[in-house]
Amino acid sequence: MKSSIHLAALAAFTFAASAHAATQQTLETPGFTVKIVQQCEEGNVTCDDVRYTGTSKKTGKAIKLRGKTMHSMAADGVTPGAFQGYVFRSGHVNYTVYADGRLVVTEGKKTLVNQRGEWK
Repeated sequence: MKSSIHLAALAAFTFAASAHAATQQTLETPGFTVKIVQQCEEGNVTCDDVRYTGTSKKTGKAIKLRGKTMHSMAADGVTPGAFQGYVFRSGHVNYTVYADGRLVVTEGKKTLVNQRGEWK
């Protein structure tokens, strides 16, 4: 009986872990390696718990940020539509990673980085 309880607990834990499994992607641009990890449950259209680790290929320095997915809006103006990418903020600096592989970093109206990369 104990082993069947342990098996049931293990099955429940495995199901819970897979439902919250992180999805990881890596974008390689000429100047940066960007790792994106979505921490939301599988099947969610939007995710407000996305992790960004951007590492400079020149200096080796890395920055870690939290952000969210970015979507166009459906005709009703409320329902999320097509996936556009991810957005992250650090103070006044915005980091946008587009689905097409662009990394754009801005501070106010000034563009600090605008590089196209490849998803790995």
